[in-house]
Amino acid sequence: MPVMLRTIQTAVPPTILYQDKARDVFGAQPGLTRLGQRLINTSFDSAQISTRHTAVTEFTTETVAENPLFFDAESGLLLSPSTKERNEVFVATAPGLYIESAQKALDACPDLGPEDVTHVITVSCTGFYNPGPDYQLVRALGLRPSTQRYHLGFMGCYAAFPALRAAKSFCEADPDSVVLVVCAELCSIHVRSSNDPDAIMGSALFADGAAAAIVTARPHSGAGLRLDHFETVLTPVGEEAMAWNIGDEGFEMVLGTYVPHIIDDHIIGALAPLLALDDSVGPDYADIEHWGIHPGGRAILDRVQKRLELSDGQLVPARRVLNDYGNMSSATVMFVLKDIMDENLSKESASGQRVCSMAFGPGLTVETALMTLDTGQRG
Repeated sequence: MPVMLRTIQTAVPPTILYQDKARDVFGAQPGLTRLGQRLINTSFDSAQISTRHTAVTEFTTETVAENPLFFDAESGLLLSPSTKERNEVFVATAPGLYIESAQKALDACPDLGPEDVTHVITVSCTGFYNPGPDYQLVRALGLRPSTQRYHLGFMGCYAAFPALRAAKSFCEADPDSVVLVVCAELCSIHVRSSNDPDAIMGSALFADGAAAAIVTARPHSGAGLRLDHFETVLTPVGEEAMAWNIGDEGFEMVLGTYVPHIIDDHIIGALAPLLALDDSVGPDYADIEHWGIHPGGRAILDRVQKRLELSDGQLVPARRVLNDYGNMSSATVMFVLKDIMDENLSKESASGQRVCSMAFGPGLTVETALMTLDTGQRG
């Protein structure tokens, strides 16, 4: 039996950041140079993001915290909590997102119950605690205590792919396996006021959210996404252009302006090993109907679309997620895949259509996957 991704379900914090309001707050901070102010306006306005979600409730002008930690709404000042204080917000908030998205995923598969789950894989690069989210999911969802648990930490925006690849391997080794994969990221807890271009870019792009998937090879007559192939490629340049470090005042992103150029130069070579695994895929990338591209930023999507000669329609899922949610690190590509599944699995004509998905992260690492839509409708 093929290994199927049966469902993807998501969860986001209730607090919404509106891009124009966030731009005005960041642009009004003391200590900004004229260049810093220009970079803020350009980064926020060109991001093609309308709304994002954040676990930091203080980041709205409607909320006035008695003892503000991140943002003083009365003075309009962004504050500088320590890494420990930021991580405490992760510990308090991330479990709810892990559990909510995971419960939704189980509920979406009525033929599977908590007792059926054999493996849990959790993912995050924005916070740490132990007993961790893998342990909490077993307790909160009533999974068997013997459930095998794995946590992929600090890998970055591409980490959903190693998690799904591991889930596929577990199911190939034991076709009775049912793997719960959950990515949850609170990127917004690490934003700060700065003149540094990387920090400014992070404040304009990053957001919070979680996504959970059920992966299994158990026989099932319903719809899903067949997991065909995965591949990993390290570009020959760019090791210093994208990184994620731990600082005294939060985690610090390095996202060099040259990253889109690196992806532009090497995306064809990065896709070649993946497509070589499947004889049914031809040399014309546009023949692959659906593209689940991690929206690391507008410029990255623009470069991929132009280099691969993809249509505007093929970029709709990625651009829609970017516009509505921003960049939620590892969870983001799962939101994009969910968009593709939700739009197509109810259409009988979509069965057998291919999905090529990719994400980029520190290294510069390119993770790719080839999948197939299965609507569950048999002629």
